[in-house]
Amino acid sequence: LSHGGIGEGRSEALKLFGAAMDEALDQVATVVVPQQPGRPPRIVLAHDALLRGHKGAVCTIPIGVGRELVGAVLLQFADPAALEAARVDDWEHAVALLGPVLHFMAYRERPLRQRVRERLRQARANLRSPDNGRLRLGLAAAAVALVALLFVPFEYRIGGNARVEGEIQRVLVAPVDGFLKQSLVRPGDVVKAGQVLAELAEQDLQLEHNRWASELAQHENAYAAAMARADRTQLVISQARADEARAQLALVDEQLGRTRIEAPFDGVVIRGDLSQSLGSPVQRGDVLLTVAPRERFRVIVEVDERDIGRVRLGQSGSLALSALPWDTLAVRVTRVTPMATAVEGRNVFEVEAALDAQPDSLRPGLRGVARIAVGREPLLWAWTHRFVEWLRLGAWSWLGR
Repeated sequence: LSHGGIGEGRSEALKLFGAAMDEALDQVATVVVPQQPGRPPRIVLAHDALLRGHKGAVCTIPIGVGRELVGAVLLQFADPAALEAARVDDWEHAVALLGPVLHFMAYRERPLRQRVRERLRQARANLRSPDNGRLRLGLAAAAVALVALLFVPFEYRIGGNARVEGEIQRVLVAPVDGFLKQSLVRPGDVVKAGQVLAELAEQDLQLEHNRWASELAQHENAYAAAMARADRTQLVISQARADEARAQLALVDEQLGRTRIEAPFDGVVIRGDLSQSLGSPVQRGDVLLTVAPRERFRVIVEVDERDIGRVRLGQSGSLALSALPWDTLAVRVTRVTPMATAVEGRNVFEVEAALDAQPDSLRPGLRGVARIAVGREPLLWAWTHRFVEWLRLGAWSWLGR
């Protein structure tokens, strides 16, 4: 095989072999010496030099892969009669079949650097070919588009998971210690202002009411008796005790009135399913229900701590909800929470945003993804700034700079 490991200056014989192969490659044709009748005449100076002083025959067949010649096969025979036209044709067919395989094997044995250089040279030659004008034009257009894509500023958006909440959320708690008697609503129910949502058991408070009412009657009777006897000391004592009983009775009556949990405004119940807790004890201050208005909502966006520095009041964005994936809602930043919270192992800041329009299908508790426009940046910066910031932080932690 030509160029298959023949080093320069190895020997005169190897140089003659190489010259004969190059002669066939230059003519892009099979060279046979002695020349056979019926075959086109070829230049055979190098082949004659190879056979000078020797009797025999030589046949050199170029190896082609695609449109490129990658080497040649040289066959040398001691008997000139061994060369026949039919056999030369067979050898040409065999080389045509085995040539790509031999070229691939030789290519795999080359160093990686040489293979890369070979690929680049081949690609450069293909680009310079007159037949690839459209390819060059397409690559130039693609390069211009890529440069524009990477360096022309585009709108840069940040954001994360988002949820819809009522603009006002009223938490209804247990006013007194007691037991849950009745639950009249569940999450998702629409309620009116003043509607009874739940009730606490009244038995204990009713007994307390009866006790203080009885004591009040006793003290009032004692007061009347002391007045009849003109006993000023007993009169003052009975009056004080009656006032205390009257105050306690008023307190119990107020607590009885608060055993009915009522809706503070028109809205919807968003949390608190008490239907499975009937009869269970509750303590004063325990959260029972949460009610939010139906027509006034806000959006809470969880923004990563690495991006919170770019968020400003008044910036606009868009919201896509899981329940309404094809409709995006316009939002505007109204507040940035100054404290971070941990969510799934990362720190996020809750950014509050207002909806420009509120569709009828909107409900508290819906979740989705929100994006906030924070400026214009090249795509190259958008794709790489996180990695660059990570490198800076790592360099500072290691080098202290």
